[in-house]
Parts: sequence; C-alpha cells; structure tokens
Amino acid sequence: MRWILALALALAAGIGSLYGLTDGFAVLTAEDARRQDVARQPRAIPAIEALAEDGRVLDLDQDLRRDGRVAIINFFYTRCLSLCLAQGSLTERLQQAIEARGLQDRIRLISISFDARDRAPDLARYAARMGAEPGVWQFLSFTQAAQRDAALALFGITVVPAPLGEFEHNAAFHVVTPDGRLARILDLDDPGLALSAAESLAEPSGKERHG
Repeated sequence: MRWILALALALAAGIGSLYGLTDGFAVLTAEDARRQDVARQPRAIPAIEALAEDGRVLDLDQDLRRDGRVAIINFFYTRCLSLCLAQGSLTERLQQAIEARGLQDRIRLISISFDARDRAPDLARYAARMGAEPGVWQFLSFTQAAQRDAALALFGITVVPAPLGEFEHNAAFHVVTPDGRLARILDLDDPGLALSAAESLAEPSGKERHG
C-alpha cells in the first residue's frame, strides 16, 4: 500500500513539474515556449543596417516606422536550392493573398539574406525570379556581421555552413510591427496563419477608418 502511495506522490510531483515547465501543458518544446513568450511580450529588434535590392542602404527600424505597415519577415540566401525556394514559393503565395485582399497598404513582406556574398544585384535577380512586386515584397541583406548575428539570435534562426558554400538553416514567418517589435513567429507550412496574425496587428486602412 505504501508503494502505491509513494508512486502516486511521485507521479503527482512529476506532473506538477511538467505543468510548470510547459506553461500549463500549453508548450512542450523550448521553441514553442519562446514563440508564446514573443506573442505575450513582443521583442524590439536590434539595429539592422540593410542593403536593398535597388542598392540603397537603409536602417530597418527607421524604414519600418516610416513605412507604417506590419511586416512579415523571413530569412534566406540566394544560392539556396532547397528550403529557400520552397520558402520563396510560400512567400509568393502570401504576396498574392495580400494583393487579392487589398492589404498591400497594411502589410508588406521582407526577405533578408544572411549570406555576406549576397549584394544588390543578387537580391534583384532573386526578387525577379520570385515574381516580387516591389511595393509589397522587399529583399535585403545585412551589411554588418555583428548586426546579422544579433538579428538571427533574436529571430531564432540558426545558420550552419555546409559544403559547396551552402548553409543549413531553419526558417519561419516572423510578424514585425511598424515600431520594430517581433510580435509573432509562425511555421512556414501555414502562411495563412501568418497573414491573419499580421492583419490583426495592422492599422485599419483609411477606407476602413472612415467607413
């Protein structure tokens, strides 16, 4: 009888510990926990000086504030022949959905290369390949390695060098508010959820504000 009681107590303690570690069983992995934490408390993105596909060098925080739209951001590199192409195809679908729903004045797309080799001409060629509309979908690359590392750490992107000048990396859609705060992180396989999250954070259009 005692061993049954001891086992019950041990199970209760284990379940209680798991409940606390998983935020009430709501999360079961560190990444899930991080994503929920970001959704509860959006995080300011670090300083990012970026090179655009048209050759301009811009401060991403200032660009976001000046633009005023919610941004769905992802990370890639132009020489990628696998994950990035799939990610690009999904982002193209997002662009089509944004345009079809008339959300281009509220939501924008930004793809940022973490490859130091990617310069403006590389970004421009890739944008053309993806069928990007410049007013909706922008391509950038980092100009400073330290800023790149800080940004990838905040966004949760792990990049590992691979043979033949390639990289192994993870990917997601990151929803960033116009004041430069990472507010949501969503899986690539559900771009509709990323769009819904962005729309919920976006300011109403002028037409909607004035009825």
